[in-house]
Amino acid sequence: MGLRDDLERYREVGEERRQDLADFIQYGDLGQSLPDEIHIPIKIVDLPSFEYDRRDQGGVGQGNDEAPDVGEPVGQPEPGDGDEEGEPGEEGGEHEYYEMDPEEFAQELDDELGLDLEPKGKRVVEEKEGEYTDITRTGPASTLDFDRLFKSGLKRKLAMDFDEDYVREALKVEGMGPAAVFQWAREESIPVSRAWIDDAYESLPPEERTEWESIEEMMASVERTSTATRIREEGIEEIPFRREDERYRYPEIIEEKERNVVVVNIRDVSGSMREKKRELVERTFTPLDWYLTGKYDNAEFIYIAHDADAWAVSRDEFFGIRSGGGTRISSAYELAAELLEEYPWSDWNRYVFAAGDSENSSNDTSERVIPMMEQIDANLHAYVETQPSGNAINATHAEEVERHFIDSGNVAVAYVTNPGDVVDAIYTILSTESNE
Repeated sequence: MGLRDDLERYREVGEERRQDLADFIQYGDLGQSLPDEIHIPIKIVDLPSFEYDRRDQGGVGQGNDEAPDVGEPVGQPEPGDGDEEGEPGEEGGEHEYYEMDPEEFAQELDDELGLDLEPKGKRVVEEKEGEYTDITRTGPASTLDFDRLFKSGLKRKLAMDFDEDYVREALKVEGMGPAAVFQWAREESIPVSRAWIDDAYESLPPEERTEWESIEEMMASVERTSTATRIREEGIEEIPFRREDERYRYPEIIEEKERNVVVVNIRDVSGSMREKKRELVERTFTPLDWYLTGKYDNAEFIYIAHDADAWAVSRDEFFGIRSGGGTRISSAYELAAELLEEYPWSDWNRYVFAAGDSENSSNDTSERVIPMMEQIDANLHAYVETQPSGNAINATHAEEVERHFIDSGNVAVAYVTNPGDVVDAIYTILSTESNE
């Protein structure tokens, strides 16, 4: 293996050793990424290189003409060489990132957490013809299912076939007329009609109608040929097709549905939501936004901030804004219900994610928030409690919601006390949707 191969191998190792996705979500710099471009830091592997010994001593070599003799210095040190300290550099070091789009991020998060979320298509954007798998009784001649017609005729041929010579021999039994032979044929499961027997009997010369003394003697003397043997020896001259056997193929109509999603992110911005709590909300909601963007064809996001009142904000404002007011979580759900009217449940998948420190005004959770969560149609409702110091005495919102919706399949409650809890919280939320 040559030096070039070594270099390529080290580069491949460096690319593969990007920061573990879970570590990045919990402790990485999420702000370096964009909504459609996630930057995952790469753990750099230093490439091997040759370094020259800068010690002030001669080298050993051999040359012609003006080449130095043995023991003489090869050359003067270049400026900057030696033991002198250089000036501090002004340029920052170069950081390496692995760029990942939301679709790849969603796939990797699925693999990392063992998720299996299959987005639902709702809005029909196109109807197209699929394979010709459906069947109807009428249609253009070009779509006639000849194979089906042939099989129907062949089945009828086989069902109606019988050994004509064998039945004629029965008509030669003395005292057996057409009626007796027809009754005998039915007992022997021979599918012959009475009309055929009458015609065959009329065509027999009178002297042949007494050739056998009994039907038992005839059956013992004449071998009956099976349908399979007769077809194998003689083939099939014709197959009886009937109009009612005709079937026409037409294409299956396939509805192409666009997978649209609207995500409502709600955050408590009241005075109790200090910096650490806000950071935990960002670490939880940002990967969820990336994930759902990667999973759906079209993703739209609504950001709602609230204290005692609620108002819509931009994404940039959402994670940084802070007010000094009290807390009434229901105000955010009232605004969410109003804004979601533009996204009909019949056409849009919906996610309503809320986060805060679980502090809420008296009775607001039970009397207002929970009833509104039940009324707002959504794939998933989730509440994330962020309490770095543990539960406060009056922080009961998450517990009330969890207790009320304990048997529900579309409500998730997660608790985050430090960055290490973030991945578990994301799993709790997304696995609830996957299971549902």
